[in-house]
Amino acid sequence: MRDTPLGLRIAIVCVMLGMFMQMLDTTIANVALPYMQGSLQASHDQITWVLTSYVIASAILTGPVGWVSARFGRREIFLVSLVGFTITSAMCGLAQTLDQMIVFRLLQGAFGAALSPLSQAIIIDRYPLEKRGQIMAIWSMIIMLGPILGPTLGGFLTDHYSWRWVFYVNVPVGIISTAGVFLFLHEARHDTPPRFDWFGFIALSVGLGALQLMLDRGTTKDWFDSLEIIVEAVLAGLGLYIFTVQILTINKPFLRLDLLKDKNYRSGLMLVFFVGIILLATSALLPPFLQTLGGYSVMDTGLLLAPRGLGTMVTMLFVGRIVMRVDSRGLMAFGASILIWSLWEMSRWTPDIDSQRLAFTTFMQGVGMGFIFVPSNIYAFATLPQALRTDGASIINLVRNVGSAIGVSVTTTFLSNNTQIMYAQLSVHASPFNRALGVNAPSLFLNPQMPLGVSILHGMVLQQATIAAYADVFLLMFYISLPILILILFLQKTVLLPAAAPVNEMEALE
Repeated sequence: MRDTPLGLRIAIVCVMLGMFMQMLDTTIANVALPYMQGSLQASHDQITWVLTSYVIASAILTGPVGWVSARFGRREIFLVSLVGFTITSAMCGLAQTLDQMIVFRLLQGAFGAALSPLSQAIIIDRYPLEKRGQIMAIWSMIIMLGPILGPTLGGFLTDHYSWRWVFYVNVPVGIISTAGVFLFLHEARHDTPPRFDWFGFIALSVGLGALQLMLDRGTTKDWFDSLEIIVEAVLAGLGLYIFTVQILTINKPFLRLDLLKDKNYRSGLMLVFFVGIILLATSALLPPFLQTLGGYSVMDTGLLLAPRGLGTMVTMLFVGRIVMRVDSRGLMAFGASILIWSLWEMSRWTPDIDSQRLAFTTFMQGVGMGFIFVPSNIYAFATLPQALRTDGASIINLVRNVGSAIGVSVTTTFLSNNTQIMYAQLSVHASPFNRALGVNAPSLFLNPQMPLGVSILHGMVLQQATIAAYADVFLLMFYISLPILILILFLQKTVLLPAAAPVNEMEALE
């Protein structure tokens, strides 16, 4: 049954299920962070390491996926990744301290690194060009829906059970996916691959890891006034410099230069990097904004974020039908324009924003993501030789994960720093010299010379400072999204297939 059309369908569904599980875990813990913070006795800045440790481990270990899968077989590595991811998910749910959680999340990200690139390579190789638009639309929809629907599912599980279930939920899904891949996926073994550039990979890993540590810990360590941050900055620069020299001076580097010779692939890499920044950063920022400032429950927060996933899903189903037969630049430019507008709109939000306006904005943001993500993935692999697709999928997933990790760290740091700056500016007015605080009712409750007044004033000033800081960070993301539109305008016109009768979505799985 493994080689039959039904067996192929089951295998592809299970491959996508495993990949969806891995992508879901990039954001499913977002809405549960306040609950995890209390249980694990962590500060606000420290608890975000639960997100970034997972993403950076996935990014770094994505690099050797092409070589390892060629050496030991794609099916075998995919199975090992599924089993390891399932076990470490259960370990995350059992974690009792922050240190344990970070270690288990690092392991979870390491095992999950291969799931997305291998799923992409496996699916691409099993469908002809004329059906690839539909199947890649389904794949892209799942890879986008994972991070987008994560907060919604995480909110439901946290509200009805506990935050530990955001990890336990992976166990039954992992078992089903592992069983399906083991029974129904058949992969031909290839020749032994050439020697892997471990030196270049280690240099890149050290550079990215040190950069992530610097971004994560800079706020709490007072940046370059700290010896730790200086050491991490030097290691990051040195690692990335050695990696660059390595790929330019050896015959078979870790990052194959043949990939970068393909203009479509280069453009796809840059687009995926910026989309990665926006996708995960917005998913990480919105839950605390809605819960801490808006006063929404964890369940309501998840539901308010659901329209973004719905917008992505609807758009990808539509785009998948036409992307192979039209100039994809128009689709991506349209999506980028919507995405940019949504971020500009978010920069004007306050905690009192109407829930309908919020849902509409996030829905349109999902629509914009859908118009960008499917064409960019198809575009990147349009002219890439089959022999380079596994390596290409690994690198493009590495770039997306690096963008996501950097996006979360930079926006979290920017939010923290701006909150402190705005607090300092606003607190100047909360002094005994402000006569408005010393008369009538304010003199009873807001007098900064009284302990109760100081406490109330601190809460009010901190709230207003945080609101202003969120507006600034959303505006920053608006500016970060502008290069997406610029990149699209410089892409080469590409129509992958001539106009023909559309292929039904269900046929894409046959």
